[in-house]
Amino acid sequence: MEHASGRTNTSDGMQTSPWIILGSTAILLVVVMVLAYQNTNREKRYMSQILSAKGAAMIRAVEAGARTGMMGMMWGGEQIQRLLEETARLSDVRYMVVINQAGEAVAHSDPAKIGAPFSPGREITHLGPKELENWELVTVADQQQVFEVHRHFRPLYGDGDARLPRMRGMMRRHGMMMGSRDDWFSPERRKQLLIIVGMDVTPFEAAIRSDIQNTVILSVVMLLLGFGGFVSLFWMHSYRAARQSLRDTSAFASEVVRHLPVGLIATDRAGRVTFFNAAAEEITGVDRHRIQHQQPDTILPDGLCGIQRQLDQEAIVTEMELECAFLPDRAIPISVSAARIANEHGETLGQVLIMRDLTEIRRLQDAVRRQEKLAAMGGLAAGVAHEVRNPLSSIKALATFFADQFETGSESHDAAKIMVQEVDRLNRVITELLEFSRPTDLNKAVSDLRQLVSRSVQLIQQDAADKGIEIRLEISEKLCPAWIDPDRLTQCLLNLYLNAIQAMADGGLLTIRCTPGTADRIRIIIQDTGCGIPLDHRQKIFDPYFTTKTQGTGLGLAIVQKIIEAHDGRIAIASSSPGGTSFRVDLPCKGDVTTGGEDAIS
Repeated sequence: MEHASGRTNTSDGMQTSPWIILGSTAILLVVVMVLAYQNTNREKRYMSQILSAKGAAMIRAVEAGARTGMMGMMWGGEQIQRLLEETARLSDVRYMVVINQAGEAVAHSDPAKIGAPFSPGREITHLGPKELENWELVTVADQQQVFEVHRHFRPLYGDGDARLPRMRGMMRRHGMMMGSRDDWFSPERRKQLLIIVGMDVTPFEAAIRSDIQNTVILSVVMLLLGFGGFVSLFWMHSYRAARQSLRDTSAFASEVVRHLPVGLIATDRAGRVTFFNAAAEEITGVDRHRIQHQQPDTILPDGLCGIQRQLDQEAIVTEMELECAFLPDRAIPISVSAARIANEHGETLGQVLIMRDLTEIRRLQDAVRRQEKLAAMGGLAAGVAHEVRNPLSSIKALATFFADQFETGSESHDAAKIMVQEVDRLNRVITELLEFSRPTDLNKAVSDLRQLVSRSVQLIQQDAADKGIEIRLEISEKLCPAWIDPDRLTQCLLNLYLNAIQAMADGGLLTIRCTPGTADRIRIIIQDTGCGIPLDHRQKIFDPYFTTKTQGTGLGLAIVQKIIEAHDGRIAIASSSPGGTSFRVDLPCKGDVTTGGEDAIS
């Protein structure tokens, strides 16, 4: 699980607002509708032009046929009637009719309608300029639209034509007289006739309807695409917002989990480590990059100190306390809780393990127990001091008296002297017991540890020289002033020096280092090359009355620890082996002022 960036990104790239695509779709839809409207009008205009031209052509064809027949074959009204009928047989012609001024059909493609009013109640007066053809879109009786082309019917030339009198003369010579029905050539009637061609507009209407239908389909498709785009962008924004929220939540959860004060280890269903936070690194001493995606047993102790076996038997392990050696010399007390992670179907997805380092808790527990012991010893020491010291004074006085009564060098005199020495030793033990049990009173002051450590070393130089021990003093050039009780700290250092000297009976090297520690602390390291401290004794050396010396009381290191802790410091064994022991003392600083200089005594 990698660290997520704290910067909030609302998108992976440039975003398009849903309102932009919706507006674009609306504009495109309006453009499509306008174009469709213009296309429909254009289709209607083309239809009117085509049908008007076609109607005019048929009218001129009828006029030319009538004119040719009348001039060459002496046609009359019956022949023109048949010409109308034949011309009207064209597929897209509904009817052809010649009407008079009264609106009656004098010739019709449907002979049954001759003599009947063409369109009752309708006045056909709108002719084109200079009496040319004109058109009109009308609705007939069957509720169908018909495109009508109107024009004055002129089967003959005008009155000034020289052929008209000759044609009339030829008709008279042949005995062909025009009846009322055939008299279409008189100037009076010729100007009163109107020919009308009605043409079917169904194909054009079908084409227009198809265009409208295509436009509607295209508009619906555009609307659907626009709506789909809007919905898609809305979902995309929602998805991005949800993904960003998930990222933020994941980053927040990752940071929270990563900085938990407890170690957290998570594995997948294959048992590989998928998460290993900083606290787990600190507890185990294992780099998380090294263990990531690895089986825990390859790096951590087998079965994680038995937790895996316990987890296989039970679903949950709660606050199990144990000591686990994560590294060869790193056995620490921990509290472990573990559980299997399962989905809603009961399938195991992995395991999660929570560890707490109990080192500090154990230290506090030991401190509490030690304080309880001190409290008990304090009461005991007070009673011992009161009940034993007075008799000891009397015993010492009598032993001194008896020693004076015997001759010097005699056995009785030596026995009395030994009695006096043992009384002194017993009194010293009581004094140490009282000192250990009573509260430590410190007279703290800002002190220069360089001088204090140097003086303390001078006090044990002769003892070290008597045993052939070399002293090496290393003091850093930069040390902050210490907030300590110089006399009590000198007492602690001397005790540690003497213990180190006693551990090097055959000579050796005593190294004393004074360096800056961590968090405004000064660190003093006292290292010898003696016999070392056995492993089973390291946890007990600061306990009262624990000693391996025949002449010791077991209170020396306990008093040292008590004085150091009273200074708000710490003392611990840094290392110990048959090649020597190293004690580490950490003391608080006072202020940020550093001192210079370096002393070396060897």
